[in-house]
Amino acid sequence: MSTTPQLHLLHLQPDARLLAAWMARHQARHTRQSTDLGDALHGLLRAALGTHAPQPFRYLDEHRGLLAYTGLESQAFEAHVASADPLAAQALGLCLADGRQGYRLRPFPNQWAPGHELNFDVRVRPTVRGAKGEQDAFLHAVAQAGGPQGAPLQREAVYAEWLRQHLSARQGAERQPWQGAVELLDVRLRGFARSNVLRRTQAQAGQEREGKAVEGPDAVLTGRLRVADTAAFAHLLARGVGRHRSFGFGMLLLQPAG
Repeated sequence: MSTTPQLHLLHLQPDARLLAAWMARHQARHTRQSTDLGDALHGLLRAALGTHAPQPFRYLDEHRGLLAYTGLESQAFEAHVASADPLAAQALGLCLADGRQGYRLRPFPNQWAPGHELNFDVRVRPTVRGAKGEQDAFLHAVAQAGGPQGAPLQREAVYAEWLRQHLSARQGAERQPWQGAVELLDVRLRGFARSNVLRRTQAQAGQEREGKAVEGPDAVLTGRLRVADTAAFAHLLARGVGRHRSFGFGMLLLQPAG
């Protein structure tokens, strides 16, 4: 039986000007590596907090800032901030100009009773593994249904089914601690775009890792869920949903239902 993870909710207010400057400097230093916002925030969090960089995280916008789940409690987090890379910490808004804390950290519930209903909002990369590698789950479903001439499909319905399958235990496979955590009562597609996610190659001797931009679906799903397993739900929150969780995808944001 795995231990139920302790969670804290972290709120940062990254400095948009310093964030853009960091991305520009990174691009100038590493001419063979492109970068994007998710990759830049991932790099800054790693530079500031090392292996304790929180994930999953969600960057909302310049005004609402960044939210993340972390297993670090207040005193431990403060110690890591004190030894963080100063430029990265400043860009992330971890420290204010007068030395005060520039972040907010509070304990987050990890004991949700089975049957408890919550509204959720999550940004995901709904992809499946196909013959051509990682593919948009909707385009894959269209191809499976016979292509443009086949049965019409709704993107929202395909992504909702993708989410249900992702969160469910797979038949014949070992159940992961986060699977079977919830029952999805309602799923809606609130936003959709296509965006690039940076994939880095393995570093070769004497060479830098190269970055390759991979285009794919960028969806925001909202709806209502019912907690089915208390411990599994805590693991799901700590882990996040889907792939690219280190780059701004997969954080389940929760609100009271009603």
